[in-house]
Amino acid sequence: MRVFRLTPLSMAIATAFIAPTSGLADEEKAVTLSPIVVTATRQAQNSFDLPVAIDVVEQKNIKDGQLQINLSESLIRVPGITAQNRTQQAQDPQISSRGFGARSSFGVRGIRIYVDGIPLTMPDGQGQPGVVDLSAIKSIEVMRGPFSSLYGNSSGGVIQMFTQDAPATPTLGATAMFGSYDTKRNILEASGQLEGMEYMLNVSNFESDGYRTNSASNKQMATAKFKFNLTEDTKVTALVNWFDQEAQDPLGLNRARAFSNATRKDAVPAALFANTSVKRDHTQVGFNIEHALNANNKLTLTPYVGSRKNAQILTTTALATVLRGSGSATNFCSASDPLRGTCARLSEINREFYGMDARWDNSGSISTLPYNLSFGLTYGKSSDDRLDTNTLNNGFIVNVRNRDEQNITNNFDQYMQGRISLTNSVDLHAGARHTNVQLKVKDNLTSVNGDNSGHVEYQKTTPVIGAIWKASESLNFYANFGKGFETPTFIEAAYDNVSSGAGKPNLALKPSESNNFELGLKSFLNDYTRLNLTLFHISTKNEIVVNQTNAGRSSYTNANDSKRDGIELSLDSNFANGLTTYLSYSYLDAKFDSSYQNASGNLIKSGNRIPGTYKSQIYGELAWRHPALGFFSALEGRYNSQVYVNDINSDKAPSYTIFNVRAGFEQTLSNWRFKEYLRLENITDKNYIGAVRVNDGNSLFFEPAAGRNYLLGLSAQYRF
Repeated sequence: MRVFRLTPLSMAIATAFIAPTSGLADEEKAVTLSPIVVTATRQAQNSFDLPVAIDVVEQKNIKDGQLQINLSESLIRVPGITAQNRTQQAQDPQISSRGFGARSSFGVRGIRIYVDGIPLTMPDGQGQPGVVDLSAIKSIEVMRGPFSSLYGNSSGGVIQMFTQDAPATPTLGATAMFGSYDTKRNILEASGQLEGMEYMLNVSNFESDGYRTNSASNKQMATAKFKFNLTEDTKVTALVNWFDQEAQDPLGLNRARAFSNATRKDAVPAALFANTSVKRDHTQVGFNIEHALNANNKLTLTPYVGSRKNAQILTTTALATVLRGSGSATNFCSASDPLRGTCARLSEINREFYGMDARWDNSGSISTLPYNLSFGLTYGKSSDDRLDTNTLNNGFIVNVRNRDEQNITNNFDQYMQGRISLTNSVDLHAGARHTNVQLKVKDNLTSVNGDNSGHVEYQKTTPVIGAIWKASESLNFYANFGKGFETPTFIEAAYDNVSSGAGKPNLALKPSESNNFELGLKSFLNDYTRLNLTLFHISTKNEIVVNQTNAGRSSYTNANDSKRDGIELSLDSNFANGLTTYLSYSYLDAKFDSSYQNASGNLIKSGNRIPGTYKSQIYGELAWRHPALGFFSALEGRYNSQVYVNDINSDKAPSYTIFNVRAGFEQTLSNWRFKEYLRLENITDKNYIGAVRVNDGNSLFFEPAAGRNYLLGLSAQYRF
């Protein structure tokens, strides 16, 4: 089996990395340090010495020449992660880790998301990363593999964002961005320290007409962080996140429209007739309370509370070509007449949620063997008042309630995790988490489909163990094994049958369980180059997959077996004269490992690829800075292989290679700091599919990406 495919991008990157270095003077070589991380062990440790596949996206890669509105901008450089920009803001970006989460159409599933230790993922595994303004973030830690299971349900990976710390000197700043499609973004920020309190305030506005028809959006966000140093041993941090958003949804396109220059920017007529769109607002407050009992023991308490409202207009006749067909406002929504009118529904969620994590960290020595241990309890609860109302029937305005229920989910988990140094060169890491997740439905509309109230409980203990061998100061090998556990989300458990109208909740859906093996090495090849290499094998039972899609609704079922085999590689070099290079490569062979038949009678054969997973992904970057002039620049290249769009593998989006460039200047004048930058995306104006809608029931699989486009940014910062 050929793992690596030569492409124009891969050849260009290879040329950059084999450039001669013999002319570099020793004093000009910069040591490439491995970053300190906290997500892997919940305590700050050097990532080089951990048996974990974990990467850090630094602030410069989040902000320099970036719009700072979607996680997909920053995560494309991380091996093992698929982060697709959907070129519209009605849905969160498609993010998956080693194929977990690839099936998601709404939000992010299969990956746990945090900001400063506060979860953005609900107890059922549904996450919304759009809560956080990336302009307030200093770094992002991305962990894959077995140790992710120590974060509980739905942890095929963990993404944790960390907000900026307050500088010692009070600072005010402003940024203005302008780009293609009448895109505008403005950011105001203030930070500093005052009488034992550290503060960071950030507010921003974003608006754009969008690349495609019916893809305009606007979003206002605010982030506030306050840190109080009550005593030398006690610190309290408060974090507030808020946003308000409106966005149109252009839906996907079929193959004919998506691959035609004349129609790839369009939206299907039904999207325009129904005004498919979303309006949402979200407020969340969290606290991080740390108290050091002594030099070896610390207590951490992380409570949080929030609310979210989501109102989304969806069309149930995505293939309709007219607003009104023949007849009156009767049920033409499921008619086979191609001239039927447009039908639509309004899906509303009013959510209240809260939770807490309590942890005790202990460190010390057993005999002469140093160790550290963490014990924790986690509780979370989310309550959704969910309404679903038919708003258009054959183009006529109606107001017919078809769903009125309360969805309640909660989890109560216990976990422990630790490390012990068996020798100077061997560390053993281990842990376990017991997860209990409950889903409860209270039906308030019994007159339509009877009383669909119900309750289901899932629980599992997931152990993990790993070891790292420090073969030398510059070379480490590691191996680990762990079990994974992923429950259905409420979206996946919403319907047991969508073949005729809205079915009952599917509380018989099983959680998926996996065995996760991983081998890896971490090495400093020389004074200026760091290498990470990981190989993994994952076998999963009861993979949660789409069973049937009809009239804008989906039901889910469990496939029998699936497997994922892969390789992840990253190579980070820091040469003389301000030149740096970065390469990441991901290979993922994600397949169904047994055959099954879905509700539409389609046979999904063993060996079919899991849709939404890319077999090969490459990201490369060649950057150059000239500090004397304050100049910075980078050429980015990205290659994605073809990707199947449905379980039966009957259609696929082709591979693509694109290039981006960013450049700018920085100046410091007295207390002022200025920055001007330009970003050009897709500089060769490549037509490609940026994201796919997995298993779309109307074959509207494809979301075309934007052609050549630009972003211009200007910022000023004043330090008092």
